[in-house]
Amino acid sequence: MRTYKFHVHGMHCNSCVILTESELNGIPEVHTAKSSLSTYSVEVTGDFGDKEANHIARDLSEVLKPHGYSLALEKQKHSAKWSDFKIAVPIAVGFVVLFIALQKLGIVNLVTTSKVGYGTAFVIGIIASVSTCMAVVGGLVLSISANYAKEGNKKRPQILFHIGRLVSFFILGGTIGILGSAFQLGTTGTLILGVILSVVLLILGINLLDVFQWANKLQPTIPSFIGKQVHGLKSINHTLTPLLVGTATFFLPCGFTQSMQIYSLTTGHFLTGAFIMLSFAFGTLPVLGLLSFSSLCIHKKAQSGVFFKAIGLIVIFFGVFNLINALAAGGFISPFFSF
Repeated sequence: MRTYKFHVHGMHCNSCVILTESELNGIPEVHTAKSSLSTYSVEVTGDFGDKEANHIARDLSEVLKPHGYSLALEKQKHSAKWSDFKIAVPIAVGFVVLFIALQKLGIVNLVTTSKVGYGTAFVIGIIASVSTCMAVVGGLVLSISANYAKEGNKKRPQILFHIGRLVSFFILGGTIGILGSAFQLGTTGTLILGVILSVVLLILGINLLDVFQWANKLQPTIPSFIGKQVHGLKSINHTLTPLLVGTATFFLPCGFTQSMQIYSLTTGHFLTGAFIMLSFAFGTLPVLGLLSFSSLCIHKKAQSGVFFKAIGLIVIFFGVFNLINALAAGGFISPFFSF
């Protein structure tokens, strides 16, 4: 039994920590695996016979490769790839122009001056579903698909997973809304949470740009042990396991999910908080649905730097947009937007 330390290429957030540990701990030769976001590395203890460290890294990388990760003895030098912005910026600007045009014309009421609308929550859900933040959820979907497909049951577990996810987001989102009411947030409390929401979105956007690695460590998240327990549910062999796992995804460490949870807290109402989280969950449904019923891998999109940089710029726009609205609602600045 020996311990090896490998650098993890492709790690972005705490979801990556949970996913890499879970996959490596499932390998027979591995006794324990402990990933670290602060050093972008993983310590693996196990019995690999006479294999050299490089050989072990290659073998373990084959397990992580479908999720977009690889292991190496040497630390990979980070490359910002600024050239990607030549295409990413026009794409993001086009989205922002379309967003404002729809608001001005009143065709789609995505937001109001002081509130995040259901449309915005839906759009953020779409963005979240194609980001690295949803890596753990994507991994769970793929695991459930593979495990139950072996038993000849391909559709029912996937349907139960998505029903559990949608229902839990509605009920727990409403519960968070009621908690906000119980705390009597008031104008000041709502303003503070609105600013926190904006800062979370800004951090998520900056992370997606993949320019400043230090920003990855700023992302707020729930304690990692909760995420590990949720991810471990997939190993329970029971008919209702997919329903339970779908319900538990509400507690996974996804920054986008937490940003919507923060906003739901500010609503102070069950139905408003419930429909905000339900709209977000519906936004994630198309991509997660494709993951369920096809061989699509969520991290194959991570190969496109342009794709993630464009999304990052759009998320930063949402962060700035909501920050301005929160400050305007608090009376600190004059309303900047007329819709």
